[in-house]
Amino acid sequence: MNRILFLDFDGVLHPNHAADESYFVRLPVLERALSAEDCYIVISSSWRFHHALDALKNRFPPQLRKRILGCTGDAIIGRHSRYREIRAFLNLHTEMAWRTLDDSAFEFPEGCEELILCDGAVGIAERQAVAIERWLAR
Repeated sequence: MNRILFLDFDGVLHPNHAADESYFVRLPVLERALSAEDCYIVISSSWRFHHALDALKNRFPPQLRKRILGCTGDAIIGRHSRYREIRAFLNLHTEMAWRTLDDSAFEFPEGCEELILCDGAVGIAERQAVAIERWLAR
């Protein structure tokens, strides 16, 4: 494994403003997209500030859970904050090829080729799954 997928939750694994019972309803789409190829997962979601890493990992099926390296670090305030949090993580670890699955384009520089953008009202869909599969197949 030499790639990292940085993963947001709200607007990605479930629609934004989902009720508790609808959390992680889009997880099977991500699971299918990652089934053929290996990559690490790093949680970049704000959920990392409110839940322990083990509790977050337990929301994933075993085959994905074992790939979760951890979470990005402290919050960075300001322009392109999610992108800067990811870069800070990569600076502390071995630089790897990476993509991020997120629904907030404003959190990234315009034209960020690593961003796989989701519709926050839906979450990960076929288009994003295909983008992940193509990236991993390279």
